[in-house]
Amino acid sequence: MENKKKLRIAAVVTVFLFIVVMMGAVLSQTRWGRQSVGALSNEKNVAVIRVSGPIVGGDTESMGLGSTSSTTSGSLMRQFRKARKDDSVKAVLLRIDSPGGSAAATQEAAEELQRLKEAGKPVVVSMGDTAASGAYWLAAYGDKIYANPSTITGSIGVYMSYYDVQGLSKKLGVNEEKIKSGAHKDIFSPFRPMTEEERQLTQTMVDTMYEQFVDVVASQRHMDTKTVRALADGRVFTGSQAKEAGLVDEMGNYYDALAYAGQLIQAQPDHVSTITYGDEFSLRQILQGHVSLFPFMQSAFGARQDIPLPLLILKGVWQQ
Repeated sequence: MENKKKLRIAAVVTVFLFIVVMMGAVLSQTRWGRQSVGALSNEKNVAVIRVSGPIVGGDTESMGLGSTSSTTSGSLMRQFRKARKDDSVKAVLLRIDSPGGSAAATQEAAEELQRLKEAGKPVVVSMGDTAASGAYWLAAYGDKIYANPSTITGSIGVYMSYYDVQGLSKKLGVNEEKIKSGAHKDIFSPFRPMTEEERQLTQTMVDTMYEQFVDVVASQRHMDTKTVRALADGRVFTGSQAKEAGLVDEMGNYYDALAYAGQLIQAQPDHVSTITYGDEFSLRQILQGHVSLFPFMQSAFGARQDIPLPLLILKGVWQQ
């Protein structure tokens, strides 16, 4: 009986501490609970904006106890806009470690990145392990692109895929019945073959997006369109190969890129003041599951991705 009582008390205390941590984190992440570093100082800053994992559409992430591994276009757009409007930010370092993702999501984020550049703020790109496909689309907007010799980049191209499960469905005895409003409404149905007309329609869509990609690279990298198209067959390059092809400017790591960004704002290479932006969350967003719990806790307490959630909570309690 005594042990059960102790367990109940421990459970209550744990829940109470969790609520305290969450409330403190919420307050620290709302517009009322925190201010931009740049607003509190006249120091010139480099805004560091990261693109990690696949680039996907959307504004917020779903609730989850595990860490997420994608970057949403909504989050990128907000960070680009904040950097553009922040008077303390004089340059941006875009750190990319991504295999690419949605063409539409990449495009809408790139529009905000272009507006940031038009506001007179240079963009320096640092490539990590990978900066390919849509991630290179974003990287192309950099005024200078740094990559490691072994970085995987390029993959300039577009594809659309769908599954054909007709053979499997026949073996399982599964038949699809549908009533549709038009001949092409089920164009990507996995239960029937695609017609030649539908294949041509899809190819036209892919070709259109491909030409948009080529145009972006050619204009942003100041390269001839024919030269870009010769490189844009979907192949990937190492960082050193990309430099030889004109897709990358310099070999170097994150700190080399940061040092260069510091030079642009007349800062000492080893003393570059940086600023990062987190999304402003509300308690309602968290309770409704519109914000992923783990990234929220990471943002609130400045933790690394590899810290388990229980330790992260304890870290937050300890710092309160």
